[in-house]
Amino acid sequence: ECVLLLLLFPVIYFSAPCVISVMSGNRAEKSGLSRDIQKKLEAKYNLDQEKQCRAWIEEVVGEALSDQEIGMHHFQHCLKDGQVLCKLLNTLNGEPLVKKINTQKMAFKQMENIEQFIKGCKTFGLKDGDIFQTADLYECQNMSQVLLSLFAVGTVSQKNGYAGPTIGTKIATATPRNFSEEKLREGETII
Repeated sequence: ECVLLLLLFPVIYFSAPCVISVMSGNRAEKSGLSRDIQKKLEAKYNLDQEKQCRAWIEEVVGEALSDQEIGMHHFQHCLKDGQVLCKLLNTLNGEPLVKKINTQKMAFKQMENIEQFIKGCKTFGLKDGDIFQTADLYECQNMSQVLLSLFAVGTVSQKNGYAGPTIGTKIATATPRNFSEEKLREGETII
């Protein structure tokens, strides 16, 4: 009753105590172009990549993820508080990139963990284009970008010398060629 009145008359002050609940998880369904874009983003989600990421994270961190069900929303639930991501990055780096990991269940503390992970990824060596945004994970808006970011973290960890379990592609290292002047002149004569 109070919520309805608050929506209809936001300026009214209630004299009786009123319980107001915030329903951040229950947003209005997207429509039009937004819905089409969201459907395309969800269609890009790859379950095989999720399975690889799950196994890699569990192996690196040394503990099982909270939700063992496979699927975009289940994976989001495992990572939503940001604690696992921060532990992952700290383990891969060898020394803590994320100094303080919030264990509180408040939304802004969980989003702060995700932000710390993102900031740590930049310090770790990821490019801005490889990193997801907080809403991509916290609100499950673009979980395929989250997967790509985790693969990028795995790739950069190999480059940075992490010797444990790996995921992602290995970055090629430069192999400079040194030719003598004689060899270079021989190359000029070949058509």
